[in-house]
Formats: sequence, structure tokens, C-alpha cells
Amino acid sequence: MGGAYRPGPRNLITDVAGLRVGNAQDNHIKTGTTVLVADTPFTASVHVMGGAPGTKETDLLAPDKTVQQIDALVLSGGSAFGLDACSGVMDGLRAMGRGFAIGPMRIPIVPGAIIFDLINGGAKDWDENPYRALGRAALEAASTDFALGTAGAGTGALAAMQKGGLGSASLVLPDGTTVGALVVVNALGSVTTPGGRHFWAAPFEIGGEFGGAGPDPRGGLVSPEPSLKEQAMQMQATGGSNTTIAIVATDAPLSKVQCHRLAVTAHDGMARAIVPAHTPLDGDLVFGVATGGDGLVDATAFRSIAAAGAICLSRAIARAVHEATAAQGDILPTYRQG
Repeated sequence: MGGAYRPGPRNLITDVAGLRVGNAQDNHIKTGTTVLVADTPFTASVHVMGGAPGTKETDLLAPDKTVQQIDALVLSGGSAFGLDACSGVMDGLRAMGRGFAIGPMRIPIVPGAIIFDLINGGAKDWDENPYRALGRAALEAASTDFALGTAGAGTGALAAMQKGGLGSASLVLPDGTTVGALVVVNALGSVTTPGGRHFWAAPFEIGGEFGGAGPDPRGGLVSPEPSLKEQAMQMQATGGSNTTIAIVATDAPLSKVQCHRLAVTAHDGMARAIVPAHTPLDGDLVFGVATGGDGLVDATAFRSIAAAGAICLSRAIARAVHEATAAQGDILPTYRQG
């Protein structure tokens, strides 16, 4: 990058002005929810490349759909149960007077996506779905600073060879535009090369943000190790049991069409950081977000923003795994436990 790009002051998606992120988790269940919200409604779209997604309200994010701006995005554990976190966020936003105005009514628009974390060593013995409450608690905790690793929707996440987690990263472009990524890593694939020391995303690391181990010096790393995740779950991977879900955001005034293309391009960053990615057994998706109003930047500027989004997502994925911490009942080690 020739020194032209630098992380924002927090190296988090909240370096994009106006964005806040909240986490809520239940360590007994080993699960949680993460919410992205802004000071005002924001433009968003989505692109899905995994074969087994779990989503809510994502159809309206297609570029040809009527709603142009939304109120929040939800990333949650819990598989299909976790989609109820969106309802809790809607409750909280409605209490704040937020939402799409239809006559005298306001309807908060809250798309979401989930990961499968139901076989991760936590107790899943609830009598009442806990995710509605987790969603509202995450909204109420929203701030410009938030925890990474074993936090929020990353609490129960697992990658192929070690615990997954919640990650984030940012970049500031030479013209002052800020780009950031937020991700929950619960992938079928591995975030580290064989041996578990080097991250696939290592060429994009800035300032030792995920340990500074550097790229793997070996070549020909085309044969993956047997997945510890599959072994620990004592089952073959099935549809819906793996997912990496992410948000890439910028303060540039992108159109909804450009937000969609931002999400598409960001998947390059996922493929650089997880091997394999986008399998039929993953629910991989990326939301593209713009807080600068519904506008349109020129093609040259957009190219730089989209490329930065992919780089941020690669770094955020590695940070998610690097920052994971051990907890009682874990079925996989953390990266740092090695």
C-alpha cells in the first residue's frame, strides 16, 4: 500500500463517523449478538456467496427494492433462533422513535444474518428464545468502542482449527475517506495456514494487529489439514453449520447499487483470509454500508473504496481469531493457546 493507507484511530468499523457497535452475550449458552447502528438511517445492500445462509429482511436490500436506507444491522449466533435478535433491536429502535415512516407509524428496518453455534460446548437448554433480549441489550450497549474476539456474535464462533470470534479493522484513504469492516468468523475453512501459526491474511497485516507472525514462508499449501472443528463437533459438516458474516462500511456517499458492489468486492477479502471460503456448507455474506448519504462517487474513487473494503475484511477476519479468549467448556483451543 506504499504507506498511503493507514488504520483509523480505533482500527474498528466505528472509525466510520456516525457508526456504533454493541455486543451482548450469554457465556452459559456460549452465544451472543452484535448490532451495528448509526446516528441516522444509512444506505445498505448485501451479497451472499455461501451456499447455506440464514438471514432476515435481506431481500429489501437488493438494489431494485424500494427501501433505500435502514436503521440497524444484526449479526447473531443461534442459527435460526438468532434471527429473533432482530426483533429485540426493532423493539429498542421503536422506543427511540426510529423507523421507516408510513403514515403515523414508524417501522424500524433491521436486516440480519446468523451463524450456527449450537454445538460448541455451551448449554442450549433455554425455555424461552434468548435472542430477542440479547438483540435489545446489544443495541443499548452500542458505542464507538467495543470488544473483539470472544464477544457479541463471536462468543461461540468456531473456525476450522481454533476458536473464531468477532473482528474489525479500518483504513483511511489518502483523500480522507474511511472504510471499515466488522465480521463474525465461524467458518468451515481455516483462517491459518497448516500448522496454525501464520494467518492467510498476513500480507495485509498492519502494525502487528494480529500478532505479527508474517506470511507463511512455505509454498504449495493446497492441501488443508483435517478440520478440528468437525472432529470436535463429532459430526460431518452439514448445511448451515458454518458461516462468516460481515459488514463493510464507508463514510463516502455511495448509492445503493454501489453498496451492493462494495459487498461483492469485499468477498475477495474473505477468500484471501479463509481457505476454503464460500463453500456449499457456509452461509457467507457481506453487507455493504454507506453513511455519507445516498449519493454516487465516481468510478475511480469507488474502486479505491471497494479495494480497501476487501483489505479491511481480510484483516478483521484474522483479528477475530487472534483476539479470541479461552472459556470454560470450549471444544477448540484459541489461536494464542496454539
